[in-house]
Amino acid sequence: MITLGIDTSNYTTSCALYDSESGSIIQKKKLLPVKSGEKGLRQSDAVFHHTQQLHILLNELFDEFEGEIDAIGVSSRPRDVEGSYMPCFTVGVNTARSIASVIKKTIYEFSHQSGHIASAAYSADRLDLLNDEFIAFHVSGGTTEGLLVSPDYNKIISERIITETADINCGQAIDRCGVMLGLDFPCGPALEMLAESSANRIKPMISFKDGKCNLSGLENKCMDLLNSGAAHSDIALYCLNSVCETISAMTDYCLKECGNLSVLYAGGVMGNKIIKKMLSERFNSLFAEPAFSSDNAAGIAILTYLKVKNNA
Repeated sequence: MITLGIDTSNYTTSCALYDSESGSIIQKKKLLPVKSGEKGLRQSDAVFHHTQQLHILLNELFDEFEGEIDAIGVSSRPRDVEGSYMPCFTVGVNTARSIASVIKKTIYEFSHQSGHIASAAYSADRLDLLNDEFIAFHVSGGTTEGLLVSPDYNKIISERIITETADINCGQAIDRCGVMLGLDFPCGPALEMLAESSANRIKPMISFKDGKCNLSGLENKCMDLLNSGAAHSDIALYCLNSVCETISAMTDYCLKECGNLSVLYAGGVMGNKIIKKMLSERFNSLFAEPAFSSDNAAGIAILTYLKVKNNA
């Protein structure tokens, strides 16, 4: 079976084909352009750029594919909760509906978050996790959550929040620190490179209580360090270490609340090598490769296959 997945998130346009027989994935994705010095995009701009990029990526995807698509999946909302909505996802949904009407195939809708989790499980070679309960972290610019994931016949998987941020997200803290240091948005990879040259480890800051973390203070502390003349590399490492300690505290909380379950880390922030190394040393955890950590449509294509299989 060949399934097509489409995801138009903030800030990546992506599409992917999943071959259930070989287990292989072809994916194409492109970041939305953000002007230098800016910290993000308005939704109207995100919709415009997705409209400009998606058809090009689909053409590239189908140039590498010969065969017939059996079903189409698309991310239609950020999370699987009532009221979860972002305009940027309408670009993917409308495109998926158009393709489905032309080739006369069924379309399935999933949340962006579920796609992240499925993609990470695939990359870690642990799709079997989707058949049982496990803990998953979705850590990005738009989300910072520790989740109890359970099998769900209709949605394939369902998520219940165990721990989350009370203000800004980890990815936002990283991007704001990076822009502060003169890096281009999104700042994660460049901030990681900068941090690798640090020779001074500043004690990380963490604010976590009753399952809630607060990260806005981290942004303020990074500004204080910058104003005091601290080296850019030291500020970068301080920011990443503080994010890591926050995720570590959230992981401990999830394990206490849910028991000794497998832990899967997903989301763009979890592609950071510094954070991944530290968490790997503390927990029996699973990580996606960077290509499957950041926003991508691969998980949506996989969920589509599983949905068709369930209904067969």
